[in-house]
Amino acid sequence: MKNIVETAIAAGSFKTLVAAVQAAGLVETLKGKGPFTVFAPTDEAFAKLPKGTVESLLKDKAKLTSILTYHVVSGKVMSKDVMNLKKAKTVQGQDIKIDTKSGVKVNNANVVKADIEASNGVIHVIDTVILPA
Repeated sequence: MKNIVETAIAAGSFKTLVAAVQAAGLVETLKGKGPFTVFAPTDEAFAKLPKGTVESLLKDKAKLTSILTYHVVSGKVMSKDVMNLKKAKTVQGQDIKIDTKSGVKVNNANVVKADIEASNGVIHVIDTVILPA
């Protein structure tokens, strides 16, 4: 079974996320033992950001790292576990809000595909990049 990074690369719809993880120097971390739960924005999610945002983030490693680690929760949190949560503490340090009233939302992002298992955790695909406060 592939790790989180290899799984994201193989999926083909996370090119921006993978490039950002590489730019932030987080590849080895996300290939590590974990387990991790990654709320992974698609390329379309990154495309929704204002023009130039991704490019400027790729040049600001500290801010990029903060945003990326805000998409990661320690532990393997499968969708059945998410249904019982109202929030989760991210690796970045802040909590993300979880709303399960109509589908699953993480802050303002919809989970569009859940439970993509990897050898060191799980990926839940989201349609919007979430930003720490």
